[in-house]
Order: sequence, then C-alpha cells, then structure tokens
Amino acid sequence: MTTLMNMEIKDRDEDDLARKAITDVDAFAELYRQHVTRVYRYHMAHIGNIKDAEDLTSQTFMAAMEGIRSFRGEGSFAAWIMGIASKKRSMFFRGNRREVPLEAAEQYPSPNLPTDKAAMARIRLEAIAQALRQITHERAEAITLIYFGGLNYTEASRVMNKNEAAVKMLVSRGLQDLRERTSLRMEVEE
Repeated sequence: MTTLMNMEIKDRDEDDLARKAITDVDAFAELYRQHVTRVYRYHMAHIGNIKDAEDLTSQTFMAAMEGIRSFRGEGSFAAWIMGIASKKRSMFFRGNRREVPLEAAEQYPSPNLPTDKAAMARIRLEAIAQALRQITHERAEAITLIYFGGLNYTEASRVMNKNEAAVKMLVSRGLQDLRERTSLRMEVEE
C-alpha cells in the first residue's frame, strides 16, 4: 500500500515538473537527471555501442524537450520518455542495422566489482544477450523495457501499445524462452 502511495506521489511530482518544464529549463533538467540512466540502458540494451546509445539518448531528450507540451500526464513521465526512446530506436534500425549485445547496458553506471564477480556477471550477460537475440522481437522488447528500462508493467504496456496482461505474458514467455536457451536462472519480480 505504501509503495503504491509513493508511486502516486512520484507521478504527481513528475507531472508538476513536466508542466513546469514547458517554460523552466531547470525543471526539465531535473526530469533528465531522473530518467537519463533508464533511457541510456534501454538504448545500450538494443544498440550495444556506447557512442550510438549516447547519441540516441541525446536525441530522445531533445525530442522530449521539443515535445514536452504534448505530455498530458495520462501515464507516467517514465512511460512517455520511454515511448520516445522506442521511436528513436526504431528510426535508428530503419537503416537495416542489426541489434547487438546487451552486455554493455548493465555497465552504466559501472559497479566496482571484484574481478571474479565482474567476470561472472559478464558471462551471465553474454549468455542472456545471445538468448535475447534468439527470441521474438516483442518478447525481447518487453523484457528490455522492464529489466533494462526500469518500467513497471503498466508503463511498458503504454510504450508497447498493449494491455498490461499482454505485456506480462510477453515477459513471462520471453523469460521462459531465455531459460530454455541458457543454463542461467533469472529472478522474476511480479
């Protein structure tokens, strides 16, 4: 119950910031600070190239700044900005560039892990990245939005233009596909 109340308060605060951001650069800068990591990780998960992920992150926030008046507060700001990120990613891949590994996505910000833990994390991410490239695009997108983009199911459903149950099913089946393709187990938070 407390978590739900905290989410509602956070959404109202973001709605207020978004309304202020129309005319206040500092308000937009605060929204940027709150969401840059999730947008960057989302792009890294799909692109796998630091330079391109940084460029797409910049493009996402430039488009958000130019279109901030279109944010109506009907969903969370996180879902709105991730929708823009999804469109930017789609435009990026229209040039027939293929999606590449996810392993770099988890390295921002990079933790100072001992070498053995870092090596195990990298091996795990490589296995998951390879498996994600082998499952359907929709399942991979749902998993990426939830686990790399940090969205909840409601927010991911808005980005994907699907109902929440459909996104939960995509994630569930996608995780099952991943389990079948790897010997690794992913913990699912539902």
